[in-house]
Amino acid sequence: MADGISAPIEHRYSPYTDNGGTILAIAGEDFCVIAGDTRQSEGYSINTRYAPKVFKMSNNSVLANSGFHADGVTLAKQLDQRIQESTGEWYRHAHEKDMSTPAFAQLLATTLYGKRFFPYYTFSIVGGLDKEGKGCVYGYDPVGSFERYTCRAAGSAQNLIQPFLDSQVGITAVNRAEQLSLVSVIRIVKDAFTSATERDIYTGDFIEMFIITQEGVETQLHPLKRD
Repeated sequence: MADGISAPIEHRYSPYTDNGGTILAIAGEDFCVIAGDTRQSEGYSINTRYAPKVFKMSNNSVLANSGFHADGVTLAKQLDQRIQESTGEWYRHAHEKDMSTPAFAQLLATTLYGKRFFPYYTFSIVGGLDKEGKGCVYGYDPVGSFERYTCRAAGSAQNLIQPFLDSQVGITAVNRAEQLSLVSVIRIVKDAFTSATERDIYTGDFIEMFIITQEGVETQLHPLKRD
């Protein structure tokens, strides 16, 4: 610059990035369906076409994360350490039973809140069955505030999918959601992702769908657009 005076240069570093992708969950009368696409991207680059966003936590609880993929995986591993047989059965030893979905939902809220000063950059959804065997869905912000929903979407195509879910499932009309069959809910999930991939470049490749019933958790993988 003139007179040899240099302007100050601002240096900024962020440990977070948004890897795109979308997750959703719908609670039925005696089941829950939770799903996510598998594309992981950054900007206009696709890092991988198969990076799972949905994780089975127990025989009745499934976790889905959108946002920063590394934080989502780390969060799932930390929660897995608390409840799974492969890492000590801490919860089962303490309570002599498997963790229910409402209990897992509270555990996730506590875990996220414990990291509130350097939070996981994840927007989480939990799906499963409550103590009465009814489907339940919980949605979170990155610091642990959560609420129970009939249907919930999060991620890069949330603004596209959530209105569709509200119209097809009904976020306030709980009775309508209870009347939907499992076949109808699976069709709604497929339609939601098929539509989102036409309009959101960060959503695509595959749907990984987890179907939770009293018999356990079933996984399905369905192709989506790859361009």
